[in-house]
Amino acid sequence: MEVQETRVQTDRVLTIPNILSMARLVGVPLFLWLILRPEFGGPKSDGWALLVLALSGISDYLDGKLARRWNQISNLGRLLDPAADRLYVLSTLVGLTWREILPVWLTAALLARELMLLVAVAVLRRHGYPPPQVNFLGKAATFNLMYAFPLLLLSDGSGWISSLAAIFGWAFAGWGTTLYWWAGVLYVVQVRRLVRADAMAD
Repeated sequence: MEVQETRVQTDRVLTIPNILSMARLVGVPLFLWLILRPEFGGPKSDGWALLVLALSGISDYLDGKLARRWNQISNLGRLLDPAADRLYVLSTLVGLTWREILPVWLTAALLARELMLLVAVAVLRRHGYPPPQVNFLGKAATFNLMYAFPLLLLSDGSGWISSLAAIFGWAFAGWGTTLYWWAGVLYVVQVRRLVRADAMAD
């Protein structure tokens, strides 16, 4: 019964989970602007940037939970949710790297993983397959990074709070980057199996 109800909802657009995902997307340029304000002569707005990021994390949790509970899983939601995740990761990478809080090598490692996934999605589309749903490992990686980034932003200061934030921030960054690549490799393996099965069927 639950599967049938989920299928009924797949083409809906204006659902609460989708609205939450859209709100997260709107928050991306705001978040990036708040991070980069000091670089363009404006006041430091890290507190507001952290608030936007925290609200994004809350909405990320809620949209998936509500979609499953209210049987409002939709095709649009399956696109919006990972898109919002990736755009927040990308905007944070740009902002923190620009401010020299993140080293270039870490940014390059995360962007290389995104490039790998873009190629994998392009291969899937060429064979007529939709992008696979976000798995638990990928979500865990994103959650680690979304904890790491605000902590590293908070570490850009002085005092014991900044020092403590740096320790935990780099720990989450290490775990998140490892899981991010692990999820990416599993994704590529899944794509390879689908393409091979397709070739054997022909």
